[in-house]
Amino acid sequence: LPYNTIEHVFASLPQMERGVAKVLGGDPKGNNFLYTNGKCVIIRNIENPAIADIYTEHAHPVVVAKYSPSGFYIASGDASGKIRIWDTTQKEHLLKYEYTPLSGKIKDIAWTEDSKRIAVAGDGREKFASVFLWDTGSSVGELSGHSKLINSVDIRQQRPFRIVTGSDDTTASFFEGPPFKFKCTLSQHSQFVNCVRFSPDGSRFATGSADGQIFIYDGKTGDLIGSLGGEKAHKGGIYAVSWSPDSSQMISASGDKTVKLWDVGATTAVTTFNMGTDVADQQLGCLWQKDHLLSISLSGYINYLDKNSPDRPLRTIKGHSKSIQCLTVHKNDGRTYIYSGKTGQNDSFSGKGHTNQVSKMVTDDANDLVTCSMDDTLRFTNLGKQEYSASDVVKMDSQPKSVSTAAGGLSLAVCIGQIILLKDKKKVFTLDNLGYEPEVGAIHPGGTTVAVGGADEKIHLYSIQGNTLKDNGQTMAVKGVVTDLAYSHDGAYLAAVDDKKVATVFTVADGYSFYGHHAKPVTLAWSPDNEHFATGGMDMMVYVWTVGDSDKRIKIPDSHKLHHVSSLVWIDENTLVTTSHDASVKQWTITY
Repeated sequence: LPYNTIEHVFASLPQMERGVAKVLGGDPKGNNFLYTNGKCVIIRNIENPAIADIYTEHAHPVVVAKYSPSGFYIASGDASGKIRIWDTTQKEHLLKYEYTPLSGKIKDIAWTEDSKRIAVAGDGREKFASVFLWDTGSSVGELSGHSKLINSVDIRQQRPFRIVTGSDDTTASFFEGPPFKFKCTLSQHSQFVNCVRFSPDGSRFATGSADGQIFIYDGKTGDLIGSLGGEKAHKGGIYAVSWSPDSSQMISASGDKTVKLWDVGATTAVTTFNMGTDVADQQLGCLWQKDHLLSISLSGYINYLDKNSPDRPLRTIKGHSKSIQCLTVHKNDGRTYIYSGKTGQNDSFSGKGHTNQVSKMVTDDANDLVTCSMDDTLRFTNLGKQEYSASDVVKMDSQPKSVSTAAGGLSLAVCIGQIILLKDKKKVFTLDNLGYEPEVGAIHPGGTTVAVGGADEKIHLYSIQGNTLKDNGQTMAVKGVVTDLAYSHDGAYLAAVDDKKVATVFTVADGYSFYGHHAKPVTLAWSPDNEHFATGGMDMMVYVWTVGDSDKRIKIPDSHKLHHVSSLVWIDENTLVTTSHDASVKQWTITY
């Protein structure tokens, strides 16, 4: 089979939860940073975040990932208490070791500077933390002293080694070693301790808590030195702190929607970054990496902070953090834009968006993006303006499942129990009492015929006569419930996929069936060459088929490892874009 290469991964944002800190990992060379979303660990280049890599080998949601100080390995911990240690230098990310040090969620990970010992902390039945040798898993001490789950752990990067932990029991604990043993409890905080971090030079460590306080302690003895910011460091809870490389400054991220930059010696804030006024602007994570100051908002947005302009980040990385349902492509001035739709509001358009999941989207010849959503509306958004406008919302009687467009301002909406023809963004004709449940529809590029795929395992053809749809009593049988269908761009073929795992192509004269999927295919897209079409299924496979030759198929296995492909679109004859519920968008080069 011809070989297909992946060109781009458009990575998802971190998955965020209100009131829960998000740990960002940085690599020791300062090039990449790490975070998690679902079962994925996402590695992004800090200078060019468009360069990304996704590790998908965890069986459970992964919570935290940290580079070893050598930079050669990443340790990632998941909700089941499993830690995987894997290679960063190879594209395959080979697994080096795997352990289950805790019986519950791993919330934080720290390495000793020689990359030989690892401490993990989190939740568990018998213990909340563990410290062990990376290559054997054997214990190098006991991290006891807490009565509730531990949120954060860190190791001093100089000898003599020290470990500090911060817990929901409102205390931090200090340990000496190796082998590590309990030295003292630090009881200055009055609320959950969310983050503990040693300075890079090992002279001090800081603790940040939901009480809005940051305390500084001696890195070797654990003695209290003082606090930052007088009575309180922040008006809201503190979720994360990160030291500057020279150990003289620190940033802190808070639920009060600010990030503060501290002069630790003077115990005062040098800069306050105001990140917004919305709940989604709460700051739940931060990382100081070389010259980059990063923070993460509850929205999942990653902010690059600018010391010279505290009210305006240098840049904000946006994207998807929830599953992506649909995708479309639009060419403008010779550039190709990929639009993807998800649950709730889309950040790339200003104004009010859909209030529920967007289930299908297409572009029309009037430069509009047409979307249908579970909020029972169809929406026309002008791509020149990139703004949702209130006037171009068409309310449906029932929930729309699919939308199709054709030249001359025609649109077709397939809703529960109804087919609706629209012209110039207005309903002109409704067909109901169909005698079958319509699933998906397509308008022939010539604007003369409509094909509707049904739950009755048939495709029903209607002709467009003026502003009406006429049932010609013409149907074509397929093997199962139709899950998607589309005309080729030249109108010569109609392809359908069904829940019996079959793709069928009809010419105006005959039909061919294409077999190959191991599970229900849910989406299909025609290549601009009209000779090939791609299908994506619940089996996580993508196939590219050749119309004249059903044996000539190209298979892209594991296109999205964890979730099935939810949408496909071609940019040109050799470039296919896939998206999935893993929230990532991938671009592939197809060679025949």
